[in-house]
Amino acid sequence: MRAFAAALRIFRDALGHFNNDDGWALASHVALSVLMAVFPFLIFATSLASFLGADTFADTAVHLIFDTWPDRIAEPIASEVMNVLTVQRHGLLTVSVIATAYFASNGIEALRIALNRAYRVTEDRSIVFTRLQSLGFVLLATVGFVAISVLLVLAPLAVKIAAKWAPWIENFVGTISFWRYLVASAVLVFGLFAAHKWLPAGRRGFLSLVPGIAITLVCWLIAASLFAAYLETFATYVSTYAGLASIMIAIVFLYMTSTIFIIGAEFNAAIIRYRIARSAVRRG
Repeated sequence: MRAFAAALRIFRDALGHFNNDDGWALASHVALSVLMAVFPFLIFATSLASFLGADTFADTAVHLIFDTWPDRIAEPIASEVMNVLTVQRHGLLTVSVIATAYFASNGIEALRIALNRAYRVTEDRSIVFTRLQSLGFVLLATVGFVAISVLLVLAPLAVKIAAKWAPWIENFVGTISFWRYLVASAVLVFGLFAAHKWLPAGRRGFLSLVPGIAITLVCWLIAASLFAAYLETFATYVSTYAGLASIMIAIVFLYMTSTIFIIGAEFNAAIIRYRIARSAVRRG
């Protein structure tokens, strides 16, 4: 009974604060900012990857970003992204490429604002620090994607060489599609922890982040499955929006996932508040 009362209190605190603190508006801001940041990020990352000699980066990056989306939502956007990334660009340190890095960091800043509001903290770091941190996130993600793209190219070669000496190893390595999906899922989880840990002001332990991130992942999986089923069965986006259907589907999906992302942070904040209140009662 006590556990149920605690869960109900946390639930009311999290959803009540989300509703009263412009959570729905913040979710739309995050969704649009992320959508606008995807293309600049991938353009910047592809330019850097080409400079570093990772020629297969574009295909790998598209898989890492969109493999965790439902196929009906991901395929049209991914195809357009590939069309953009296959345009030849010369030179890394040009004004346009630097500008894409800055615009990509706007998506990170939108996440920061939403997380600060969810965790109920006030940003006390300088605008220079926060912007440099956002650019650091973009650069770190780019370097990580480059490394993964190289590994995914080298992995089949390594398996082929190893199989000559140990044929049984082929039964345990799986297909490249399996590894791409596994890596994409790992990148998603790591990105959630990094965002919750370092983007908002204040300090939080890694263990305190687990409940909200777990809620986020479970709700994302359920919501994505339901939304994909809805698109297959009931939706009339194509007849309503014609050529804009893919963009409208992506916006609705990102709005849904942004809402879940913020609510995950709200639950973390509510749990932390509940634990602090319980500790104060025990000390009193």
